[in-house]
Amino acid sequence: MSEIPRDHYRPKLKGEKWLQRRLPILSLVHDALFIPTPKNLNWMWIWGIVLMFCLVLQIVTGIVLSMHYTPQADLAFASVEHIMRNVNGGWALRYLHANGASLFFLAVYLHIFRGLYYGSYKEPREVTWIIGILIYGMMMATAFMGYVLPWGQMSFWGATVITGLFGAIPFVGETIQTWLLGGPAVGNPTLNRFFSLHYLLPFVIAGLVIVHIWAFHTTGNNNPTGVEVRRSSRQEADQDTLPFWPYFVIKDLFALCVILAVFFAIVGFMPSYLGHPDNYIQADPLVTPAHIVPEWYFLPFYAILRAFTADVWVVQLTQFVTGGIIDAKFFGVMAMFGSIVVLALVPWLDSSSIRSGRYRPMFRWWFVLLVVDFIVLTWVGSQPAEGIYAIISLVGAAYWFIHFLVILPLLGVLEKPNQVPTSIHEDFEKKHLIVSSAMEPAE
Repeated sequence: MSEIPRDHYRPKLKGEKWLQRRLPILSLVHDALFIPTPKNLNWMWIWGIVLMFCLVLQIVTGIVLSMHYTPQADLAFASVEHIMRNVNGGWALRYLHANGASLFFLAVYLHIFRGLYYGSYKEPREVTWIIGILIYGMMMATAFMGYVLPWGQMSFWGATVITGLFGAIPFVGETIQTWLLGGPAVGNPTLNRFFSLHYLLPFVIAGLVIVHIWAFHTTGNNNPTGVEVRRSSRQEADQDTLPFWPYFVIKDLFALCVILAVFFAIVGFMPSYLGHPDNYIQADPLVTPAHIVPEWYFLPFYAILRAFTADVWVVQLTQFVTGGIIDAKFFGVMAMFGSIVVLALVPWLDSSSIRSGRYRPMFRWWFVLLVVDFIVLTWVGSQPAEGIYAIISLVGAAYWFIHFLVILPLLGVLEKPNQVPTSIHEDFEKKHLIVSSAMEPAE
């Protein structure tokens, strides 16, 4: 695939030339800022800068919090209280860090669903998509380990439940669980392990983010039409694109300011709204909470984990075929991790030749149902796993897999797509003409 024609950096001053020969950092910055970007990007393309802000916020606040935190089971809860009460600005740092995780996951979910709708996973961006899913998996691991650190009731028992899942793996499960915990149960070795990994993994995520950005700078941005930028001539490329600076940078910064206004309002006026009251009680191994609930961003996959019980026929059939090796608990673990794996496999599961959902009428309806399903799974994951909630969880989990494994492959065969514009410029001009006509006063 040929490169999009662009203006490359040419040093003019003597100092620039000297540095360029030894460390071409100025050319990297120039090419990143002035990269040709499809000019029809809409507001769903703002989440990249929000995610970058969240990553920096989490690393900076996390480093400062770690200076005052004590990763010892008898002192961890008290050290968090010390941060809140005695460290200058400690309460703000902790609330920024805790609510920053929620903003991080909200932005990444919107980022993922935008990619699913506009087909950002399709050729030639499969590697970019896979790296993005790896980043998401690392985020989940980092967030889970961070949730354990306050050593409250929900932290302790959440760690007990989730690490107990590894024990369900046949033959090697107990060994893995003991290695992960550092002993037979959640305790001080567990807390030390989780603190170390929670500190380390954000830097791994930062490295993956750099590779992710590198990947889509190589292939170019996707856009709402799904049509590639024309590369045959400089004139055509200029018609389809605009420089990232200043057009999209200013747009992204404006969106970031609006989102941060809401974010800081939440941090200032309702910082504990998304937290669980039980986590303000010190961990007690002898007192089990009535209802163990993880953070909201884990709830969809927590609901899938709990959906497949021993009463479900698929679990019973699998248990019969495997001779009991795969029981209900292990099936739930496979379903939870499998629900993320199918996301990674979307580039090969979607058989349609049309990239953007904008021109796929049948796909749009199924996509709306997928979004509703995700929201329902988030809600039902916070409810007790009994009665009608168990049925809703099972239906929601079943649809999640059916959408990716059955519906997406079939849509490519059955769906009749709408006419796709021949170029980004054509789509942009058409929309600009419609908006201009709507704004003209009637005679």
